[in-house]
Amino acid sequence: MMSEATHTEADKHVLQYPAPPQVVHYAEQALLGALLLVPERLKTIGPIEPEHFANTTHSVLFAAMRTVSPPAPEVHRTSPVWLNQLLEAARPQARALTASYLHTLISVCPTDAHAPAYAQMVRSGHARRVLRRHAGLLAQAARAPGPAPATAVLTRSDELATYLVELVTAFPSHPGSMPRTPPAPKPTAETSAEAEDDERMLLATATAHSSELLRMRWLHEGDFTNPLHAALFASLTALARSGAPVDPITLLWEAQQKGLLRDGPGPGPAEILDLLTYPVGAPEHWGQKVLQRALLRQAVAVADRITALTADEATSVHQLAIGSRRTLSALSAVRCRWHEATGSLPARPRLGGPPSRCLPLSPGSARPRGPTLGRAHPPDLAADHAQPQPKALRASVSPPASTRITTAPSSGRTSAAATLPPGSGGTEPAVHRPPPAITGPGRWVTPEATSHRA
Repeated sequence: MMSEATHTEADKHVLQYPAPPQVVHYAEQALLGALLLVPERLKTIGPIEPEHFANTTHSVLFAAMRTVSPPAPEVHRTSPVWLNQLLEAARPQARALTASYLHTLISVCPTDAHAPAYAQMVRSGHARRVLRRHAGLLAQAARAPGPAPATAVLTRSDELATYLVELVTAFPSHPGSMPRTPPAPKPTAETSAEAEDDERMLLATATAHSSELLRMRWLHEGDFTNPLHAALFASLTALARSGAPVDPITLLWEAQQKGLLRDGPGPGPAEILDLLTYPVGAPEHWGQKVLQRALLRQAVAVADRITALTADEATSVHQLAIGSRRTLSALSAVRCRWHEATGSLPARPRLGGPPSRCLPLSPGSARPRGPTLGRAHPPDLAADHAQPQPKALRASVSPPASTRITTAPSSGRTSAAATLPPGSGGTEPAVHRPPPAITGPGRWVTPEATSHRA
């Protein structure tokens, strides 16, 4: 006969007792109780919608409160007319709602003056649930890919990023550090027969067409599922970028130098040579397939991490938004490489959405270049004269206020004729100031400096 303790333990696994209510459940009760006591508080609780409530009965009751107009305060204090009207309006959608539960809501409300604080708690609980739902949709798109898995994942990622921007705006920051939420376990690279074949074909075709590796900087060794394939790709990339000869034998030698052929359960030299001998297709095709699989894995890791953040009730909504955006940046890094590999432009973010942090490059487009260092260019003389000069330099170069600009008839050069003050005995001859002479790339000197050198 089964003992009572054993029977109770077995019942726990069979009956699946419901979990105790969350703190936000009591906040919803307190808010509704405050509104039942003083209906005028509806104007002071801020923007809140029926879908913000986690409990379906609470949501239906709040929708009825917004639909049924309350009576005058004097009438409401002496007669339960409004409560009866709320019951009649809400019961078709919430049959479990009773008059006794309305009295329970009123009794659990500490004070109606704190209704705005209760409403903020309800909004925070709703934001946490919506964020968890977005993370679940992202993981679902990554784990059950359809005909265009990368497109579906990036669409869910855009929706998540837009919602995070809304959270940061709606919930301001506050002093306090980020709680130490344990990170979600990173999903291991699930090795499948298809993934193994794609990586083998990439290694074989890249060995046969090593010059194309220089255009495949968007693929990293961390994108592979098989550690041996990742190490071989790193060795192959190193050979190609250094200009060394690339073929199956040189790659096998490089793998031996890096300790990849040590005695163990791994493949030997013959198996690796067989892996590299039969190329089919183009390296970019197989590289895109490997990168797409890495994008899906990263999306799953991001979704699991955000889910772990939302499960920690100690984190505020603003902290959830900031932590989720930092987590999403890891997916954005792989996304930029995906756009560069496929030559596709990222979708324009919706109004109010986050701007794209990557500049996707098509295979034939030029890379954006930064400022070139170590090269001096001849300065633009017109721009040089238009720039403001130091005060001491202006005093030595600029002509006096009474100088007039003339043109010498013989040479056509502009000259400055300085007119002496009245009574000084005439006018000085025109002084010709030719433009500076360029002596070499990035070096220019004035004629005065040239005469001194002579």
